[in-house]
Amino acid sequence: MRALGYERDPVASILASGRSDTVGLVIPSVTNNVFADLLRGVFDALDGTNPVQIGNFRYSPLAEEKLLATFRSQRPAGLIVAGTDQSPEGRAILEDMGCPIVQVMDVSDDPVDMLVGIDHHAAAGLAARHLAEMGYRRPGILTARMDPRTRKRAAGFEAAATGFDSHRRVTTPAPSSVQLGGRMLVDLLSSAPDTDAVFCINDDLALGALFEAQRMGLSVPDQFGIIGFNDLEFAAAAEPGLSSVYTPRAEMGRRAAELILSRLRGESHETPIRLDCALRPRASTARGKMK
Repeated sequence: MRALGYERDPVASILASGRSDTVGLVIPSVTNNVFADLLRGVFDALDGTNPVQIGNFRYSPLAEEKLLATFRSQRPAGLIVAGTDQSPEGRAILEDMGCPIVQVMDVSDDPVDMLVGIDHHAAAGLAARHLAEMGYRRPGILTARMDPRTRKRAAGFEAAATGFDSHRRVTTPAPSSVQLGGRMLVDLLSSAPDTDAVFCINDDLALGALFEAQRMGLSVPDQFGIIGFNDLEFAAAAEPGLSSVYTPRAEMGRRAAELILSRLRGESHETPIRLDCALRPRASTARGKMK
């Protein structure tokens, strides 16, 4: 085979077997570190077994529908899809996919097939209760992008927060960034100057809020507390360290890929699998208790 330069023809293989050996992965972003960690878990589990093909729908339901239709035509061995909030058209395509499917990143009582995710509403409640325990009584919230998972986090925080008022909410449909977090903190404190802490819907916004608070001369955490979500690597490296809610992205990807492999071997597993999140308290919310 080497002497003749023979290479396996995947098209012929699909025609013969009716199915490729590729595992599809449909995500809304390839630049967000959250999905980079998810990818790492998927590739760790599939290393040496099945090739992975990635589709990025950029948070567009229409683009997601087109990607799912493309994957269906390619007859993958399995499909991992971020989110449980597909459009009716997208869900219909998934139900017609004819292969093992794992939805990730969220939880649902009605998954298409298998599911590995976290409860964003409950996880954000961890941040709210932590701020209250640290003595913050007038918390605000910064939210961007406003995809379904963001909305669940916002609702979970607001439901559990002590002293929260809607005038301490700053929202934008714009994509999250560090610079955006700084601008949003300025907006928050301009409209609600008595705010003494902020929950940021992700760590990018939280880092921007931290930088802006320092530029404004606010003492973090004694005058103002900041907590993020996801616990990305830079949260621990910031000064002061950023408190955050840890989400098990890599484990989610690994477990999803393992479910695909198990199903391909004819095994069955009970799902949904709900993974635990955890509070990672650091100096940004310590109020004299941590240095």
